[in-house]
Amino acid sequence: MSDITSSSFVRQNLLNERPAPVKTTGFIGLMRTRLFNSPTNILLTIVGVLLLWFTIVPSVKFLVVDAVYTGADRTACLTANAGFEVGACWPYIQAKLPQLIYGFYPEAERWRVNLTFVLAVALLVPLLIPRLPAKGLNASLFFAALPVVAFFLLYGGGINGFGVSWTTGLLQLFDGSIIGAGQVLLGLSKTSALGPLLWVVGNLILLVGTAIHWLIFPLIWLRDQMQGSGQSVWTDFAVTTAVVSVIAFFLGGGLRTGWRAVASSLTTFAAIAIVIKLMKLDHGGLPIVPTNLWGGLLVTLVVAVTGIVASMPIGIALALGRRSTIPLIRIFSIAYIEFWRGVPLITVLFFGTYMLPLFLPGNFTVDGLVRALIGIALFTGAYQAENIRGGLAAIPRGQSEAAAALGLSWWKTTSLIVLPQALRHVIPNLVNSFISLFKDTSLVSIVALFDLLGSLRASFSDPKWATPSTLFTGFAFAGIIYFLFCFGMSRYSLFVERRLNAHRRN
Repeated sequence: MSDITSSSFVRQNLLNERPAPVKTTGFIGLMRTRLFNSPTNILLTIVGVLLLWFTIVPSVKFLVVDAVYTGADRTACLTANAGFEVGACWPYIQAKLPQLIYGFYPEAERWRVNLTFVLAVALLVPLLIPRLPAKGLNASLFFAALPVVAFFLLYGGGINGFGVSWTTGLLQLFDGSIIGAGQVLLGLSKTSALGPLLWVVGNLILLVGTAIHWLIFPLIWLRDQMQGSGQSVWTDFAVTTAVVSVIAFFLGGGLRTGWRAVASSLTTFAAIAIVIKLMKLDHGGLPIVPTNLWGGLLVTLVVAVTGIVASMPIGIALALGRRSTIPLIRIFSIAYIEFWRGVPLITVLFFGTYMLPLFLPGNFTVDGLVRALIGIALFTGAYQAENIRGGLAAIPRGQSEAAAALGLSWWKTTSLIVLPQALRHVIPNLVNSFISLFKDTSLVSIVALFDLLGSLRASFSDPKWATPSTLFTGFAFAGIIYFLFCFGMSRYSLFVERRLNAHRRN
């Protein structure tokens, strides 16, 4: 065996220096590994830089560098007076900003719009922050109380009755519509080839309408008696409170736990009474501002928020109805979805604005903005139904079977297990529909409603600000507003998606 010493394994000479490793982090590393690591990426990088150069740079130059920031009229934004090539005319935006926000809303009453915006933000921001408590109360105030308060703030006016009067009015409207449809069929039976059939159907419909009239006759009598008492609002309020409390008592568990439901309903009605008294709704309320004076960002937000909030329950109901095992519900849901998805939104707005009044009783009218809101909510609900149905289809059947094994009812299984998971799957699709709806609000200008773009186009007719750059400045400002709202919704949806899908992260 040869002797092996430790010196045999020790290098006697130093190695030559090796080159430093290629840097793969930071800006240089990004350029080396992502932008210039192959001929294809080099070509794409050059094309991207050229696109940015020919779009971003001119935009910044127009909006910031060459822009005019002060001035009283169009002379400040003319190249001949400014001494250089004028970009954006921001004094025009400053002068027309009230019109772009409020439209033609009376200046003395604009505090009502500002108060509505403040209340909406104050209730929405805590609802969007996950760590803040009392989400149930906050959601009830935002989705239930705020729309009512906002209506009386923005539109004004008071109330002549409460639950009994309103219910009676709706039933009378429904009854009048049925009787009107029967009379139309009877009129068509005289000239149509299907005269006998139309005559029979028309008389049957009239018979149903007459039966409904006699069924609601006690409510009509009670409403007339309350209106003749001199304190119709508070009398109706007391009767409504008593009726709702009794119903809540029995639905809440009767003598065992029904008192909690009664206490909750009494608390709600007490808050409603405070609002009625503070806003003086029982004595005429605030001055009425017709919706034809509304405009600008106010109309855009009203249409977008109403469409977003109202379309969700419609979409959920239709998505569940389309998956129902009851043929009538399933066929109705399918027919509804396919019909509304098969017509453009412009057609819906035209129908709701100009043709819907022809189908209503002569003594009943619906405001033009309300008709547009109803049409948009029904239209968007059909699209949301398909989005939600996609999420429901992604839930394994084992979830429902496990819930059934635990003894849960269909309602609890759907509301507590299936539907939350389905909505989590389709957050990107839902928010995409919300963003599309927010931008589609500009279509209401076709039916004489001045949204942000409608007010902007109306402001172009002012000769005081007629300059070559006024048009581009106005549309750039509107584009920035739309981008801020849409980008905000997009980023928040990404935050919610990451938070709810934390268990799926790698």
